[in-house]
Amino acid sequence: MRTLIEFKNIVKSFDGQVVLKGINLNINENEFVTLLGPSGCGKTTLLRILGGFLAQDEGTVIFDGECMDNIPPYKREVNTVFQRYALFPHLNVYDNIAFGLRIKKMSEDIIASKVNRMLSLVNLEGYEKRNVTLLSGGQQQRVAIARALVNEPNVLLLDEPLGALDLKLRKEMQRELKRIQQEVGITFIYVTHDQEEALTMSDKIVVMNAGEIVQIGTPLEIYNEPANEYVAKFIGESNILDGTMIEDRKVKIDERVYDCVDFGFRENEPVDVLIRPEDVKLLPLNTAGVQKGTVLKGTVKTVLFKGVHYEMMVETKSGTSKTVKMHILSEHDKYNEAAQEKISANDFNIDIDDVDEITDADLIARANAQAWDVDDDMELSITKVEHNIEKEPGVYQITFGTQEKTETTVKVFVVRDEYVEDARRNIGISALDFFKTPDEIKESMAISTDLKTWASAEAWNLQDDSPVEITEVKFDFDMGDIQEGSYDITFSTQGRELKVDTTEKYEEGDKVDIVIEPDLIHVMHKMEANV
Repeated sequence: MRTLIEFKNIVKSFDGQVVLKGINLNINENEFVTLLGPSGCGKTTLLRILGGFLAQDEGTVIFDGECMDNIPPYKREVNTVFQRYALFPHLNVYDNIAFGLRIKKMSEDIIASKVNRMLSLVNLEGYEKRNVTLLSGGQQQRVAIARALVNEPNVLLLDEPLGALDLKLRKEMQRELKRIQQEVGITFIYVTHDQEEALTMSDKIVVMNAGEIVQIGTPLEIYNEPANEYVAKFIGESNILDGTMIEDRKVKIDERVYDCVDFGFRENEPVDVLIRPEDVKLLPLNTAGVQKGTVLKGTVKTVLFKGVHYEMMVETKSGTSKTVKMHILSEHDKYNEAAQEKISANDFNIDIDDVDEITDADLIARANAQAWDVDDDMELSITKVEHNIEKEPGVYQITFGTQEKTETTVKVFVVRDEYVEDARRNIGISALDFFKTPDEIKESMAISTDLKTWASAEAWNLQDDSPVEITEVKFDFDMGDIQEGSYDITFSTQGRELKVDTTEKYEEGDKVDIVIEPDLIHVMHKMEANV
């Protein structure tokens, strides 16, 4: 194919912020090229530089062998279709399409011929006299395309032109745009953040991020062979796992070695492993028999019906967890009849490492110490916090009181936090036993969140101490019938889960065999820190 457009080391900044970082890109004649990326990645800026609406700070744009750096927009052989269409509301469909030709002072018979051809191309015959403001969004889009194409540009620039349309109309227009591009035989450069649009229409996809090109390829290449985690996540649904490339065609995930088809990595190189949801095959437990590929055991966690398939989350390994005791005790308010005051507080635990730093306010909060006037139910300040807590494991007393000497004494259990370290998953997790009253439980608006707070539950990465989310909280009490007693509370991080798309129906809780073939496991280099 003949190269039509060359971007050479294009750099552009706005207010000191670099939005294009030395872009180099060739676009061929008659290609449908999509610039794909999130908002702010620089794709529209690159399009506007090609159209002449912006000037680059550095670099050169070559169009059909000619430098375009000093060529104004109206002299460039490109036309642009914008998301908002920019139609002239005072002109009908015919006159909107004819506008550019009349600016060029063409004769009306030639204009009529060209406009009628465009109306046929975009399937709007019979709409010539229609007011454009009365057209549907899809019809307005077609008028905008016809108005751009009637000038017979070598390149059509499309800046998210389908963004304002509903889903059904957008899908129809995707097919129409591809048909139109093939029929007119010119280069289309299309900007979008929608992966489906890019995969549906493009001959070539240019994936961008933070002002740089991350990968260039056909839709199949981008989808099946993404360069890194960023591309894999941006194009399609992904299961991305940490792995180690042991040797060519052997990758280790969670201490298990899998066959794959990738090679050329360093020995024991840390890698990302991509498995697409549709490439995972599920079978009833222990029915896989002799299968090509890896067979794992799993449990179906969630099932969503998506119309033509089921979307499932299947757990292959449980997460890291810690179980503690929640002690529910009935409230024992202390009543000071002379002062007409009441006070209450709970027993509680404290980590031995926190003893030196804990304040009176922390102790009041942990004990949920409260005092109030019996007559008007007004809350009173806790002015006395007296204790004998030492930095040694044991049971200590703490007394809370008001200015009128309304007091209550509770127990403080100083304990060593026995946290769980899961070296295989590189996660640590800790939580403490705690004490609550039935009313505190009943008043909770988000019980799982409150249980994490009350137990001081946290999880972290063992390598760098970065936080890890606790994704599941299990408990064995009935929110509707809270009774005194001790209850198990288990806090867990997320286990190894795979997203699976399948036409086979399974129920939540089903045990299954998971089959993954070697040629459907794709190994990628870890992303650079600045990507």
